[in-house]
Amino acid sequence: MTLTVEKFSWRAAAQLTLPKEHGSWSLALEPVAFGLLVAPSAAGAALALAAVSGFFLRRPLKLVMAGKHDSRQPIALICATILALLGLSGLWLAAKFGAVGGWWPLLPAALAGAVFAWCDGRNGAHEGAAELAGAVAFALLPAAFGALAGWSLVASLALAAMMLVRSVPTVLTVRASIRIRKGRTYVITPALLTTGAGIFLVAWLVSLRLAPWLALGFALLLAARTVWLLLWHPQLTARTVGITEVVLGVLLVLSLALTWSSAVGR
Repeated sequence: MTLTVEKFSWRAAAQLTLPKEHGSWSLALEPVAFGLLVAPSAAGAALALAAVSGFFLRRPLKLVMAGKHDSRQPIALICATILALLGLSGLWLAAKFGAVGGWWPLLPAALAGAVFAWCDGRNGAHEGAAELAGAVAFALLPAAFGALAGWSLVASLALAAMMLVRSVPTVLTVRASIRIRKGRTYVITPALLTTGAGIFLVAWLVSLRLAPWLALGFALLLAARTVWLLLWHPQLTARTVGITEVVLGVLLVLSLALTWSSAVGR
C-alpha cells in the first residue's frame, strides 16, 4: 500500500473521516461538551481529545480493516493513524493530570462501546442495539469528567445520569418516529417508558441537590417532544427532526453548564 503526496487531500480525508449519521454528532459530542464545561480540568480536556478522536476514528479504521481492495485505503490509513495517536495521547495525558481513581466511569463506557463496535463490525451500526450502545457509551463519559476533576462518586454519576436521560429516550423516540413516518410497524412503549423514568430520575437528583432545577425542566421538555412525535405524528422531515434535536442539545448543554456547578454540591 503506497501513497504519494499528490494523492492526499484534506477534502478526501474529511469525506473518509466525518460520520454520515447526523444524529450521531449530537449524541456523541453533547456529553463531551457537557462534561468538559461542567467539570473542567486539564485531564478532562485530554479525555475530550481522546473521545472526539475515537468518534472520528471509526470510519477510516473500518475501511482499513475491511480486508478489501479500495483506492481510499492509503488515505484512510493516514487518518486512522493520526486519530489513533491523538486518542492514545489524550488518554495518557488524562491519566497524567487526572485525579487518582478517576478512571472508573470509563469501564462501563468501554463495555457499551465494545457492543457498538461488535454490531458495527457486522455492518449493523444502524440497528437499535448498536445505536443505543453508542449513545450510552458517550452518555457515561461525563461521569469520567467529574471523577477526573476530583468530584465525588455520586456527583459524577449525576452528570452521566443527565446525559443518559437525554440520549436513551432520544434514540428510541427518533427511531420510532422515523418508522411512523415511513408507515412501518413501530413500538412506542420503550420510548415512553424511558422518558417517564428519566423524569423521575432527574426529579430525584434535584431533590438530593445533585442537579439544578433547570435539569428537570429539560427532562419535561424532552418528554413533551417524545409525546408530540409519537402520539401526535407531526409531518416532519428527518432533517427538521434532526435540526430540532441539535437545537435542544445545544440549549441543554449550555444552560446546564451555566447552572450546574453553582446549584449543586460536588
